Amino acid sequence: MTTTLLWVSLILLSLAILGALYRLLKGPSIADRIAALDTIGILLLSMIAVLGITTGTRAYFDIILVIGILTFIGTTAMARYIERGVVLESGDDGTNN
Repeated sequence: MTTTLLWVSLILLSLAILGALYRLLKGPSIADRIAALDTIGILLLSMIAVLGITTGTRAYFDIILVIGILTFIGTTAMARYIERGVVLESGDDGTNN
C-alpha cells in the first residue's frame, strides 16, 4: 500500500514537472520563466526524496542537498540579473569600499 502511494506520488510529481516545463518554454515574461525554473527544481527535489524513500537508500539525500543549493544559487543569480541587468558587476569583490 505504501509503495503504491509512493509510486503514485512520483507520477503526480512528474506531471507537475511537465506543467512547469510548459510554463518555462511559453513564458510570457522572464519572471514567469524564473518561477517555473524554481518550481521545477523544487519538484525535482521532491521526486528524488520520494525515490529515496521508495528504495530505502540514504544516498539520494546528498543529491537533494546539492540540487537545493544549485537551485538557490540559480534563482538568486536570475533575480539579480532581472534587477540589475548583470549577475556580476566589474569590481564586485564583496567589499564595501
